[in-house]
Amino acid sequence: MKSFRIVSHILLLSVLLTLCAPAACALTAPSLNGQAAVLIDLDTGRVLYGYNMDEERAPASLTKVMTVLLALEAVDAGRVSLDEMIVAQDDCLQGMEDDSSTSGIGPGVHISMKDLLYCALLQSANEACNIIGRYLAGSIAGFVDQMNQKAEQLGCKHTHFANTNGLPDDNHYSSAYDQYLIFAAAMKHPLFMEISNAASYQAACTAVNNGEPIGNSNALINITSIYSNGGRYLYEGASGGKTGYTRAAGYCLVSTAQRNGVRLLAVAMGCDGALNAQIEDYYNFIDSRTLYDWGFDNFSYRTLLNPNEVIERQEVELAEGDALAMLRPAEEVTVLMPNEVTEDDLRREVVLYNETLRAPIDAGTVLGEVRVYVGSTLYGTSKLVNSSTIELSRNAYLMRRVAEILSKGWVITLLSILSVFAVIYLILITRYRRLRKKHLRERRRAEKRRREEELARRRQGVPFKSADPTDRFDFTADMSAFFDDEEK
Repeated sequence: MKSFRIVSHILLLSVLLTLCAPAACALTAPSLNGQAAVLIDLDTGRVLYGYNMDEERAPASLTKVMTVLLALEAVDAGRVSLDEMIVAQDDCLQGMEDDSSTSGIGPGVHISMKDLLYCALLQSANEACNIIGRYLAGSIAGFVDQMNQKAEQLGCKHTHFANTNGLPDDNHYSSAYDQYLIFAAAMKHPLFMEISNAASYQAACTAVNNGEPIGNSNALINITSIYSNGGRYLYEGASGGKTGYTRAAGYCLVSTAQRNGVRLLAVAMGCDGALNAQIEDYYNFIDSRTLYDWGFDNFSYRTLLNPNEVIERQEVELAEGDALAMLRPAEEVTVLMPNEVTEDDLRREVVLYNETLRAPIDAGTVLGEVRVYVGSTLYGTSKLVNSSTIELSRNAYLMRRVAEILSKGWVITLLSILSVFAVIYLILITRYRRLRKKHLRERRRAEKRRREEELARRRQGVPFKSADPTDRFDFTADMSAFFDDEEK
């Protein structure tokens, strides 16, 4: 019974502490239909929202972004030109089913690389991807190997390609986050965004779409998209993108949008639509719009570091006039942050590259860095530079140099030896002066006795014999005698 009361008190205390603890602020997650999604700040690559973003899923025609990316790299490298004519081989229809998306290109058709790129991105033509792959790598299988190598280079950890176009295969998968990495790499090529932004394209090859223009399937930017549904999915600021669908993948979309300088990328995978859920809505577009609205409504740019602000004041050794180093950010740091983050939530961490600063220091010298955190999340960083020149104090420098020299081992040993010799010298000088004084006293006494004897003889009338001129004071001999006497 006693133990039961103790447990009850502990539980009650825990509840009270929980109620008293400050509530953690967190954004309400957007409501989505799909099985995986991610929203990215394109300027920093920061994940603003992720849902199953590393889950390996069938990517459907999002695969074609990688195919076009490799083709554009080949164009940039000069291995192929956009006007180069390519002959479709017998394997261009490899893996295609009767209901696969196609531009109607068959074996033996002569078509330019430019037409193939537009067919792959706008009309999602599966055969166009096979033609591109075979032409660039010599075989479709060889090109697929290059796709996997490129995915690894981009840092994709949940992606493996088995074909050039995304047709169903158990060994063909990717993730929402990996699709961001691939699409972001493709965006670095201006032609990619030019193609994916086009509402329609008239191919020079008359075999394409029976000679009719092909349309962009991305309903965020094209009112005439096959998924447009009267333009209900059009989104202000949207640009570029790639759609995809298979029964295994569901409806997918990777796209970008920009408003008020905020650039976002959204990936929606595994969404419902007409073919897999027998509904009129296409949730790959709805989820993407929801993600963008959530991002634009809840995030905005904030200046975290200003070059005019002094972040840290540091003492500087040997500085003239005891000047301090005024450390300022080398550049302005403005980042996209949740609107709910307050100044009190921000934490700065200063890291100096040297624990001790020493003059002279030129203005603009990088001395460390400052990092800004919200909780454990790093939001921004900048180098720290000295705002003005700090001169060296000559007196302080000379004193420091002397102290450093005197602290060396060989100098200490030499000074010790000289000190010993100095002590011995002082002892000898002291002894010499003592003995000399004694000798002088004895001389004075002897002189006094001689005078007294001379005076006494003169009084007695006894002739006085003057001293022998050679009888003079020999100090060295007398001193030797005195030293001998001292030793005795």
